Order: sequence, then structure tokens, then C-alpha cells
Amino acid sequence: MYDVKFNGKLDNHHQIKAKFNGLNGSDIFDANFFNSMKHNASQSIDKPQNFSTGTDVELKRILIADDHDLVRESIGSFLEHEMVVKVELFANLDEALKAVKSSKPFDIILLDNNMPGMDGLNGLELMLDICENSPVAILSSIASLSFANKVLEVGASGFLPKTLSVQSMTAAVKFILDGEIYAPIKLLKNQTDYVDDLLSKREIDVLTGISEGKSNKEIAIELDLQEVTIKLHAKTLSRKLKARNRTHAAMIARDRHLI
Repeated sequence: MYDVKFNGKLDNHHQIKAKFNGLNGSDIFDANFFNSMKHNASQSIDKPQNFSTGTDVELKRILIADDHDLVRESIGSFLEHEMVVKVELFANLDEALKAVKSSKPFDIILLDNNMPGMDGLNGLELMLDICENSPVAILSSIASLSFANKVLEVGASGFLPKTLSVQSMTAAVKFILDGEIYAPIKLLKNQTDYVDDLLSKREIDVLTGISEGKSNKEIAIELDLQEVTIKLHAKTLSRKLKARNRTHAAMIARDRHLI
């Protein structure tokens, strides 16, 4: 059904970069996760019965919203197969919001953090406002501790990197359905990640000032540093982020949720 091409190589974490024809951009996926979802995608599950009464058991309802067709449908098919749940799929935040408003509460809502309509964490806040206490979790291609913390601080019930294995993804969803808050143990144990390690705390402070439109002089006064020191930090952080200039650096930082 889908023409899938892979580029790149498996790394030490068994991750592979997958580019999907007809889709914009690419995401990082755990190779085992993708292969398992692909294997189970064509399988269907009948509605389970309570054998003591012979009546149908009401399935838990999961909403998944992601603008990548293959990702959305693969995760949905796998969860239906592994958990025996009813999954409803949507391609953007607006569709997901309409579905939540027009139906009974979902048991869990999974939102891609980078799909149309999300606008940073604003989309998450919109969903939390209308979801009638349904737990909402973020699916993210960014395995960043700082971003995970921001997601949970806003009120999400979980942060699910798309690099999770199929077993971990299933366990995470079950954990949230049980009323718990989920974030990967590995991410929390490290207390850091490649994004957070990229810049020093002082460089983050300077970058925050730049993103707020402040001049080097204003940032220097605020941080009680010399203006020449701010210029040096700005030059260094721009080089680390491979930015063309300070404005470009601020844009990159927002995209990577560094600030």
C-alpha cells in the first residue's frame, strides 16, 4: 500500500531513518518498532466477548492524530492488535478537536507534537481544555528531556518518543490508561540528551534574550556580563546550531524546543 524507502544505517540504538514517499520530511524510528507494526498492520481483531454472559465487551477508545499517514496508521493498527482497543485516526489537530467535541470521551488521546495546528504546545493546551479529563499524551520525534519536561508541565499524561520499541509503546499506553504519568526511564535517568548538551546554560540564557528581540547590550545588562562576552556567546551558539545569524539561531532553538 505504501512505497517505503530507507536511507541511513542502523546505529548503536538500532534506529533507522525512514523517508516515506509522498510525505514531507522524515522521522527517526526504532527499526524493530517499524517492522513489528508493518507485520501486524494487515491483521484485524474481532470485538471481544464476556464469555460468562455472552455479551460484547466495550472497547477502550484511542484517538491518534499525526500528519504522517504511515506512522498514524501503523501505530493504530499495532495498538488495536496488541491491546484489543478501538482506534480513531486523524491527520491534524483541527480534525482531532472536532472528533473530541462531537463524541463521548476518549480513553486516551495521542497527539504528534509537530503536526499542523499544534503551534508548539498551544495545541496540547487546546486539547486539554476540551477533552473532559481524558489523558492526553504527546508523540514526538524529539527525544529531548527539556521538551519532555515542558510537555508534562503543561498537563500532558505522557511523553512518548517515536523511538520507543513496540513493547515500550504498548506499555506506555497501558500505563497512561491506568491513570499514571509516563516518560521513558532512560530519558529521565540520563537527565540530559544531545539537544540539551549542545549548548551551555549561559548560552541558553543568551539565546533566550536573542529570541525575545533584545540587543547584546540589553542581554549583557540583564545577565550582568560585558557586552563583548554576549557577542562571543552569540557567535559560539550560532556556530553550534549551524545558524547563519542570531535570528536564525533563535528560530532553530524554538524548533528544537531549547527555549
